[in-house]
Formats: sequence, structure tokens, C-alpha cells
Amino acid sequence: MKRVANLREDIEAWRRLQTRIADALELAELGDESLAAELEAEAAALERETEQRELRTLLSGDYDSGDALLSINAGAGGTDSQDWAAMLQRMYLRWAEESGYKTEILDQTPGEEAGIKSVTIAIGGQYAYGYLRAEKGVHRLVRLSPFDSAKRRHTSFAQVEVLPQVEDADVEINPNDLKIETFRSGGAGGQNVQKNDTAVRITHIPSGIVASCQNERSQTQNRDNAMRVLKARLLELKQAEKEKELAQLRGDYQKAEWGSQIRSYVLHPYQMVKDHRTEYESGNTQGVLDGDLDEFIEAYLRSKIGD
Repeated sequence: MKRVANLREDIEAWRRLQTRIADALELAELGDESLAAELEAEAAALERETEQRELRTLLSGDYDSGDALLSINAGAGGTDSQDWAAMLQRMYLRWAEESGYKTEILDQTPGEEAGIKSVTIAIGGQYAYGYLRAEKGVHRLVRLSPFDSAKRRHTSFAQVEVLPQVEDADVEINPNDLKIETFRSGGAGGQNVQKNDTAVRITHIPSGIVASCQNERSQTQNRDNAMRVLKARLLELKQAEKEKELAQLRGDYQKAEWGSQIRSYVLHPYQMVKDHRTEYESGNTQGVLDGDLDEFIEAYLRSKIGD
């Protein structure tokens, strides 16, 4: 039913676009000069809408139209990389908000001094996974470190992983294959310290895959969220075995260090964000870090035509 609803929404959107184009053509044929400015604005809007609709036709994978799980893990670079992971978290939350997607932080581990070590975010909305799969890989930051008293330039890395959220029917799990552990959630201290073991860690024994969640105060909610992540990771493994290449859903895993980045964000000595897969670049680094990712995502999706 969800797939039917998505298809119906797509069809209705194309029909509305077709109607707008027909109406604009009728007005243009009147030859009324007073309508010129209005028609030019409508033509530009129609062109943008058509490009967005065309882009969606590239999202034809099995899970492209569904929700996504996005994980960020700090890599080489110490405190700077943990701060960089937090910057990426903010960037993706901003992008999701601007795109009309719902977000929920399922699990988050803070850094020792600043930033975060890791975070897993559920992003819900039509085509969330299809768009966000363009972001999986290693992201590299070059800047003057705010944590270096000598203000030297540092390079930091973070790994972004994107998985589709799956239904129960997509992945079968034998309860006997699971090891479920509970522990006390970490936090900022003071009144926020959890006094009960509400955090949950689930290990799938045959594969060794581990999923954890500690953000909710309810052990049941944390368990449900951890199972969502585990199912997504098991689906990834299933697809890798079926297709003989992990890149089908996640891309080849790369260590978050030198030489493996898909995109570089340079804040010093010049301002530039460059995607090394498509060669697309932007000098508006602040805009990108504030969530302006659509052009990078579009460039990646268009580069995959014919692959």
C-alpha cells in the first residue's frame, strides 16, 4: 500500500506539472506583454520542477523510494574528527529539515572533549534513501584546528554509512541467533544520569554484526530501534552476498583516513567543497555545511546513469 501511495503521488505530480505547462502555453499564445514577467517566472519554476522530477526517475533501486538510516563515525584525527562528525550531523539534519524529511536520532556517542564519536539517524520520507546513498563514504575536512593552541592546519576524516530501512518481510532473523545485552546509558551527568539499564546492544551471532541504541529512556524503545538498525545491516550483508559486491547498497567500505575520501571540505587556505567522484565543486562552503547538498547529490545520481 505504501508503494501504491508513492506511485500515485508521483503520477499526480506529473499531471499537475503537465497542466501548469499547458496553462502557461495558453497564456503565452495570447501575446499579452503585461504577462511577460509572470510567464518568465513560471517558465523558470517549471524548468526547476521538471529537473527535480527527472532526477527522481534515476531513483529506481529496490529501496530508493523508502526511508534511510544514516550513520556517522569519526575517523582519523582525534578530537578534530569527533568535532567534524558533529558538523556532518548538523549538515545532514539541516538538509533533511529543508527537504521535508522527519529525523530521529537513534543512537549517539559523545566525544571525550568535543563533538561525537558516532551517531545513527533515522531519516523518513519518500526517496530519503535514494538521495542519501550519494553521501556514503569518507568525508575529509581541512581547516585551522580550533583545538590546536598553535592554530595549525589539521585534516580530519569521518565515515558516513547509509542503509535502507527495511520491513520485517525483507529480513528473517532467528531469535536464537541474537545476543541481547542491556547497560546504563551514557550522558552529560547530573540529573541526566540514567540509573537503570535502558540502553540495548544486540549482536547477531552468525554474522557478528552489532547494533546498539541508548537515546530513549525506555528499554523497549531502545531495543526496537536497535533491531531496526540490525535488520538494515543484515539486509546489506544479504545483498552483498547476492550481488557479489558490497557497493550495491553501501559502497565499498573504506577506512576513514588519507586517500579514501569521496568529498573534501577545505576551509583553509581557501574555501572549496569538492566531490572526487563527480568533480563537482562549490566555493560556498558555509552553504554546504548548512545543508545545501542537492547539487552534489544530483551530480552523483546523474553520474551513475548507465552504471
